[in-house]
Amino acid sequence: MADHGKYSRQPWKAIYLAYEIPITFLVRLPVWAVTYAFPSARPRQTWSWRYAISVAYTRHSITTSALVDGLGGLPDHRAITPAKNGEGIWIDGVPHLITAELKAWSTLSNVEPIRIPGYWLGKKGISHVPNSFVQPGEKVFIYFHGGGYTVECAHPDTGILTNIPRTLMEIDPSTPRLLAVEYRLSSAHPSPDRHPFPTALLDALAGYNYLVNVVGYSPLDIIVVGDSAGGNLALALVRYLVENSSSTEVSLPRPPGSLLLLSPWADLSGSHDIAGSSSLTNTMDVIDDLVEGTFASYCRRAFLGPHGPEMASCNRYISPASLHPSAQARFNGFPRTFITAGGAERLLDQIRTLRNKMVADMGADNVTYYEAGDVIHDWLAFPWDPACPATLRAIQQWLA
Repeated sequence: MADHGKYSRQPWKAIYLAYEIPITFLVRLPVWAVTYAFPSARPRQTWSWRYAISVAYTRHSITTSALVDGLGGLPDHRAITPAKNGEGIWIDGVPHLITAELKAWSTLSNVEPIRIPGYWLGKKGISHVPNSFVQPGEKVFIYFHGGGYTVECAHPDTGILTNIPRTLMEIDPSTPRLLAVEYRLSSAHPSPDRHPFPTALLDALAGYNYLVNVVGYSPLDIIVVGDSAGGNLALALVRYLVENSSSTEVSLPRPPGSLLLLSPWADLSGSHDIAGSSSLTNTMDVIDDLVEGTFASYCRRAFLGPHGPEMASCNRYISPASLHPSAQARFNGFPRTFITAGGAERLLDQIRTLRNKMVADMGADNVTYYEAGDVIHDWLAFPWDPACPATLRAIQQWLA
């Protein structure tokens, strides 16, 4: 893929989109339709004609968005945007819950806890926001969206990831609500350098504290959910809670009862980018590799900020599945976990490594792994993916 943000400045952005959009619908889609009519021409022999076209279009849309540095218009942490399918609330920052280690990383990145939005979603027929302290035993999802830490949002009506929280809302009768946290997004050149690690972790911690100490949920009834980069963030939040649960430095809420990871980005170091690995062979996935100039490389550069790539190779919060000899991640004390991976996604090998590490520390009974055939990255975001129903049934069974 071409350089991120290559056409981000006006008038080049408008000119590029005025050319690109008609070409996609008038030329590319017809070409894909004819080409993929032949099964032998499809990237995967198991893919249907419709699936091959859908993946090609999604890949191209992500590329186009990266070239113009986003199509704009998505809500972010600066304001609450009215929602048809949810309700926004403000979540206060938690400077009193920051340990010395996290404070040091925050100081290097020049970031601090702030007030951020969150969006409540409720099952059909009930209020989105809990009216008072919740009933004992009532479960709740806290959701962190994907997007490489640089794009997408938590808003329930906007973006390509809204299918994930909406479908989760309907699969477990004991979990009537979900809180999606609008954590701050990272950026780097050609955009201003903003919100690198550990900014998102500060915001995730604020969201979790809000559920426990403001709304009144028991930590054991909280299901932490994240897809893609949101999975990385979910892992980081749980790690922070587990590692500091007995700290005399801060008084943190207890860790959650469950962890749900959907195609998690578990290794930002590139240690899995070796010959024959899924990151180099699953080239028709909707995400690209980490070579310089790609959207994935931009996401990593923006998220790491002043910490640099060396931090990614061994830091347990950033790359819990790193294969680097000095990698620090252990998973003792983590809650029961469900992990998904697609057989056609670039992150497949690093997700398998994450699974193996978690099983080694937690035991096989506490880690449920679900791998879906020749399926792309983060497929639950796409309602057209035929693997969605079976995946949701597996998650539903795990939640029961």
